[in-house]
Amino acid sequence: MDMTQGGQPVNVHKLSVTLIEDGTLLLKGLPFHAGDTVEIIILEQKKAERPIDHPLRGTVLRYDDPFEPAVPTEDWEVLK
Repeated sequence: MDMTQGGQPVNVHKLSVTLIEDGTLLLKGLPFHAGDTVEIIILEQKKAERPIDHPLRGTVLRYDDPFEPAVPTEDWEVLK
């Protein structure tokens, strides 16, 4: 992702990693070279119990007859 900082182009690289040891972070495969100066900002990602954009995800345990009408067809007034 290219952005600018003070009018100068900046190469932004975003990663999500999980720490496997307390207080230690190892980053590999970054698109930078020896001698490059980089700025590192670390943001903790909180684990949400339910995603806000899909609050019902994972709540349905089973579908009995998902394609059957909720009311029997003989009870539909529009068909009479």
